Amino acid sequence: MEQRKPRIGLALGGGSARGWAHVGVIRALEEAGVRPDLVCGTSVGAMVGAAYAAGELDRFEQWLRDMSLRDVFSFMDVTLNGGMLKGDRLMDFFRRTFVDRPIEDLPMPFAAVATSLQAGTEVWLREGSTVDAVRASIAMPLLFTPVLHQGAFLVDGGLVNPVPVSLARAMGAELVIAVDLSTDIVGHRLREIPEEREPSGGWLRRLQERLGFPRKNGEEQAAALPSVLDVLASSINIMQVRITRSRMAGDPPDVIIAPRLAHFGLFDFHRAQEAIEAGRHSVAVSQHGLHVVQA
Repeated sequence: MEQRKPRIGLALGGGSARGWAHVGVIRALEEAGVRPDLVCGTSVGAMVGAAYAAGELDRFEQWLRDMSLRDVFSFMDVTLNGGMLKGDRLMDFFRRTFVDRPIEDLPMPFAAVATSLQAGTEVWLREGSTVDAVRASIAMPLLFTPVLHQGAFLVDGGLVNPVPVSLARAMGAELVIAVDLSTDIVGHRLREIPEEREPSGGWLRRLQERLGFPRKNGEEQAAALPSVLDVLASSINIMQVRITRSRMAGDPPDVIIAPRLAHFGLFDFHRAQEAIEAGRHSVAVSQHGLHVVQA
C-alpha cells in the first residue's frame, strides 16, 4: 500500500527582527521538497506565517529585502498610552500593500497566538481579519499598544507560547516543524557591551582622566550598567527562552529548526537579507531530521 503523507504543520516562533529568518527557512524547506499543509505563528512568526498562508511570500520577501533603516523609523508612530508605538502606520501599510482577507478564506490554514492581558491566558486567532490577528500577536508589551478584541486587551503571544507547537497540533498537524529563534540569544548583548559600546560620556571621561580629573564615587559602576534597551531586550530573551523550553518539553515538535541569530538586535529589521540567509542555512544543517517529512 502507498504510504500516506502526514499532515505537516509549521510553527513559527517569535523573535522581533530575528523573525525574517522564517522566510529563509520556508524557502529552504520547499527546495527540499517539504511543503507544510498549515502554518501558525507567534509575534513576528505570525506576520511571516500570514504572508505565507496568503500566497504573498514573494512580495513580502521583496519588501523585506528593500527595507532600509529609514523605512523602519518611518513606521514608528510614538505614543505614551499603553506602549511606545501605536502600530497604526505599519498595519495601514499592510492593508494598502497586501489584501487583508479573513483568516478562514486564506489558501492555507493559518492561526496566530496572542495573550489576554487581563486573564493571562493564551488566545488563538483563527478567524476574522488576518491583519488584525497579526497586529494582536506582535503587540510586545511596552513597545506596541495592546489590541482590543472581543472585550479583551491582547498583547504579544510570546508571553505564553513563543513557538506554537500546541496550536499546530490543534489545527490538525500530524507532524510539526518548529522554528525556534531563541536558542542562542540569552546574555549575548550584555556580553558585547564592554567591547562594543562606550558608556554615555565615555570620550569626555577619557579626556578628564588624561587631564588628571579624579573619578567620582560610584562612577565606575554607573558606567558599566547596560542601557535601558539592552535590559529590556535581554529580559525578553530570558523570558522567551525559558517559556519555550518549558512548552516544547511538554509538547515536543517532530523537527526543530534553530537559526543562529544572537548577533541580531531587537530593532534590526533592516537586516532582512542577512536574517533570511541565516534561516536558509539553519535548514541545511538540519537536513538529518527532514527526511521524515519530505513529500
